[in-house]
Amino acid sequence: HGGGGDMSPTPTRSGLGSPTMASERPEYWAPFAPGGDAGIDTAICERLLAEALNRGGDYADLFFEYRRSGGFNYDEGILKSASRSVAMGLGVRVQSGDATGYAYTEELSWDAMRRASQTAAGIAASGGAVEPVGLRPRDLPHRYELSRYSLDEPAKEKRELLERASAAALAYDPMIVRAQSSFAEGRREVLICTSDGRWCFDVQPMIRFNVRAVAERKGQQQDGRSGGGGRMNMAYFEGKSPEWHAAQAARQAVAMLDAEEAPAGQFEVVLAPGDSGILLHEAIGHGLEADFNRKGTSRYAGQIGEKVAAAGCTVVDDATLLQSRGSINVDDEGMDPGRNVLIEDGILVDYMHDRLSARHY
Repeated sequence: HGGGGDMSPTPTRSGLGSPTMASERPEYWAPFAPGGDAGIDTAICERLLAEALNRGGDYADLFFEYRRSGGFNYDEGILKSASRSVAMGLGVRVQSGDATGYAYTEELSWDAMRRASQTAAGIAASGGAVEPVGLRPRDLPHRYELSRYSLDEPAKEKRELLERASAAALAYDPMIVRAQSSFAEGRREVLICTSDGRWCFDVQPMIRFNVRAVAERKGQQQDGRSGGGGRMNMAYFEGKSPEWHAAQAARQAVAMLDAEEAPAGQFEVVLAPGDSGILLHEAIGHGLEADFNRKGTSRYAGQIGEKVAAAGCTVVDDATLLQSRGSINVDDEGMDPGRNVLIEDGILVDYMHDRLSARHY
């Protein structure tokens, strides 16, 4: 569902789901969609925002979330665990200068939501009342529109995927002595309403499939791993089957049996695309968050325009890729995500901002 209920056809990656009209979708509870089951409309949200700003404040927002998630773990030839969970509630935030008031409720009655708005208002009270702007539903991009969600599919199909992965890993080589597989899935529905007039509704699916293989030779053990996923459905496995992931994990485990210890010291290394992005995320990504730099606790503080990496190194934060794990139609503050260059040819050009840090800078 796009913001405002726009169901126009959208581009999709081959095999990962096709656009469909709302009437063709499986029935499921959608509390915060336009006209949804919880009855949250623009009039209610405007009243809540007015309550949030009735003691002053520069800005307020409402964050409604309904999240369903599930998980399966397969090990030693059996399904070791299966889980399903639901979370739902409203968070209210009020900003006054650098002060932020926040309150939440899991009860969606008017009294409970109003009380949360008043609590957040009291924390960030600055005197005087501010009138919020009328809410306008926004049409969002369609970066992960799916005809079905994995949560709608039978659990038996997911168990079979895990069984196939385990069997394929064990059959890869006699030295593979153990195989583990897991599948995680979720669908997150968010409604974001802001005092500057934004009304944004988005449905955000996510799946993740993992395989671990353990190889043993003469008492020595090594393991290998493979996994993938994103904002996709079960059609993901048409391109990356459980057997493919199992072979990747088993190949790594067997190869590691012949690995030698790397010498100590400082060396140049080359990182392939893929999971090396996790290293970049931890070592560089967090350091480029603007709030850390504003506080001076990041090594990149005060270095905009300076050389912080080797020439040829460019780091990009891009939310616009189709159906990827980091793809997003709207961020949690109701803002438009985009493609942001952070480091260009070794030069630090920008930080990653939220509303508060963007206003400061």
